Amino acid sequence: MSMHRKTITLTKQQDAWVKGQIESGHFGNDSEYIRHLIRRDQQAQERLATLKQALAEGESSGKPKPFDIAAIKAAGRRRMKAAN
Repeated sequence: MSMHRKTITLTKQQDAWVKGQIESGHFGNDSEYIRHLIRRDQQAQERLATLKQALAEGESSGKPKPFDIAAIKAAGRRRMKAAN
């Protein structure tokens, strides 16, 4: 993987936070921590996109049906019984 150098500016408080993360042993250096944050943000964006897609599919799936909790519980019990 090719690496690209970036220059970022942090507040004193942000810099202290990053240094604290490194000193605690969670990360070896500033770059590792920043890459970790970017990966977390990417994962969060992917989860959000998946959720938005599921919501759109649900909204376009037609009229809602009545919620029957007894039927849901019965189906769950049948699945549990079948799994044992």
